[in-house]
Amino acid sequence: MSLDVKRLELSPFGMNCYVVRRPDGDEAVVVDPGWPGETARIEEALGDARCAAILITHADIDHIGGVAELQRSTGAPVHMAKVDSERAQRINELYPESGVTFEEFAPDVLLQGDEQLDLAGIGFETLKVPGHLLGHLAFYSDGALFSGDVLFAGSVGRTDRPDGDWDTLLDSIRRLLERFPPETVVYSGHGPPTTLGDELARNPFLAELRA
Repeated sequence: MSLDVKRLELSPFGMNCYVVRRPDGDEAVVVDPGWPGETARIEEALGDARCAAILITHADIDHIGGVAELQRSTGAPVHMAKVDSERAQRINELYPESGVTFEEFAPDVLLQGDEQLDLAGIGFETLKVPGHLLGHLAFYSDGALFSGDVLFAGSVGRTDRPDGDWDTLLDSIRRLLERFPPETVVYSGHGPPTTLGDELARNPFLAELRA
């Protein structure tokens, strides 16, 4: 069964939020709700579908800044990595330079990165993909990989922060390439969709994996 994926560019950082549902399904899942004050755009994209769950790839401000608003508005449970969960309640402390006051939130479901989730009639596989942040997760379903800030079209996630590591990130990407077929569509945290095969063939940051 195919997925209906809507991509919304939110936040000053152009972060991708995704509304995912089965075609004609009456429930949907929201991946990375983004920024404060943008809940109305997400709800417009939901249309007549009920938000059944909120999935978080990682706890950067542009990915979790709008979680509390959407959680309160829809009542949908928030799923995120246990490793990252403390950031949800320390968001303003962690990013004081943002100039924005963020609303803290409490995740409802803490993930390890090896779960099978059944949400809105969609089976999601959770995957541990550290390297950008220690608790980074990706979510896979039906030929679609929601990769967060691990892999982009033509680029990869930054590794220059305390819990970032280049070798770890490259190993995470290697495992994704080995696990899923090249035609897998990558819905990343920034930029347009791509495929695993295209990135392995052309992404300049993956030359080591092509060798």
